[in-house]
Amino acid sequence: MSETVQQANRAARLPRTARRAQLLEAAQDVFAKNGYHAAAMDEIAERAGVSKPVLYQHFPGKLELYMALLEMHVDELIMRVSDAMESTTDNKLRVRNAVSAYFDFVDGESQAYRLVFESDLRGEPAVQAAIDRGTDACTAAITETITADAGLDQERARLLAVGLVGISQVAARSWLANNRAMAKEEAVGLISTLAWKGIGGGFPLQSS
Repeated sequence: MSETVQQANRAARLPRTARRAQLLEAAQDVFAKNGYHAAAMDEIAERAGVSKPVLYQHFPGKLELYMALLEMHVDELIMRVSDAMESTTDNKLRVRNAVSAYFDFVDGESQAYRLVFESDLRGEPAVQAAIDRGTDACTAAITETITADAGLDQERARLLAVGLVGISQVAARSWLANNRAMAKEEAVGLISTLAWKGIGGGFPLQSS
C-alpha cells in the first residue's frame, strides 16, 4: 500500500470533531499568514493533509471557515476577560488581570488576534458583528464589576470599562508590533498601573 493511500486511510478514520479541529488549525495558519482575501481553500486543504472535498464537507465555503475561527477566538477573548473579573475580589488585581488577558491573547502562538483585531474582512456584516460581540461582552464583564464595586451608575461604569478595554487592546498590540521590546510582565505592569491610578484612585471599592 502506498504512503499516500495510507495517509488517506488514516485521515478517513479521524472522528468528525477531531477532523474539524485539524481543519481549523490549518486554516488559522493560512488566514494569519495571508489574510482572508489571499487565503485559498486549496492551501488550507493541503496544509491539513486532506482533499478539498473533505474540507468542504465540514465548511461550505471560505467565509464559513473564517467565521468558525473568528467566533472561536472571540469566545476565547471573552472568557479570558471574564475570568480576570471573576478570579479575585481584589480590584487592583482584577485590573492587572484584565490587561494581562489582552497581552496574553495577542501573544498567542496562533496569532488569533489578527482575526479579531486586524481582520481584512470587517466590511462583511457577520465578521463585524462577531468582533463587536467580543468587544461588547468584554466591556460588559468589566462594567458589571465596576458598577458593583465602585458605586457608579451603569453609564459611567461602562465608559470606564470601554477605556480599560481600549487601552489594554491598543497597548498589547503596540507591544507586539514593537517586537516585545520589554518583558510582557513589565508591560502589563505599566499599563495596569496607569489604569489602576485612575480607577482605584478615583473610584474606590464601596463597602457593603
